[in-house]
Amino acid sequence: MTKKYSFTPFLIIALLLPVSCGLSVAANETNSLTPPTEQFNKYWFQGKAEVSSYNLEQARYGEIRKGKAVMVFVTEDFSKAKQVKLDRPANAGNDALKVMKLNLTKKFNTGVYPYSMMQSVFTPIDWENHPHSLKVTTTSQEWCGHTFTQVNQQSNGFGVQSFSYFESEGDQKEKLDKIVLEDELWNRIRLTPASLPVGTFKIIPGTMAQRLRHTVLEEVQVTAKLEESSKGLQVYELDYLNDERNLKIYFDKSFPHIIRSWQERYRDGFGASAKELTTTATLDKTILSDYWS
Repeated sequence: MTKKYSFTPFLIIALLLPVSCGLSVAANETNSLTPPTEQFNKYWFQGKAEVSSYNLEQARYGEIRKGKAVMVFVTEDFSKAKQVKLDRPANAGNDALKVMKLNLTKKFNTGVYPYSMMQSVFTPIDWENHPHSLKVTTTSQEWCGHTFTQVNQQSNGFGVQSFSYFESEGDQKEKLDKIVLEDELWNRIRLTPASLPVGTFKIIPGTMAQRLRHTVLEEVQVTAKLEESSKGLQVYELDYLNDERNLKIYFDKSFPHIIRSWQERYRDGFGASAKELTTTATLDKTILSDYWS
């Protein structure tokens, strides 16, 4: 069993309102792990970010809380050494690497006070030569306090730093094997669903879920499958073994593989009062925005 311990969204959200055993990869019509260059470049390198707003129903404290989630996908030039966005990529030489960045935000109320969460994930576009994401950061703020987690790819694994206002969690550092990150799967869907792992394998769970559940970030076993859904959609499902948690992500089969919804089921709460609840997010609107300007 999993061991227990006990953001402000971008202003762009305002534009969106009312307007087998063993690791393998899934196969698609091209059976390639590299995005289709011409089609991919035309969409993702037009100087705009894709911004999608979702109607969120978030499980928290034994109830479903209504809120909003926003996904911002954009390509960037990233430093492999410093693991930050490059200011002058033309001068960076071999240190420059193009990545897909996801900024995911969630905002919802729990009774009298608000929750605000944000996550950033940086995944190389050239997945065949760089088969691991470089960095993940996740923050959570609410009236009790705030927490921060950062995962960095290192030569021999992932380095994890976490900071929390809870005494039992406190400030921690740990090292994990260089395996699949749940947080990078959203980017891998957008890059190419053929890179999605299927079968039974080890994974590092999502850092947002880890924060909400106050669990240790550790390697766990999952089974995963990619199936056809309805109306031109595919569904990628993760079933966590020995953890009573399940994640389903629904997305367009055709490029650019827009994420239409997701469902996340687990026991929410502590001890005997914990309930099995399902968090859901459903796409409201998607726009392409030159949000840097």
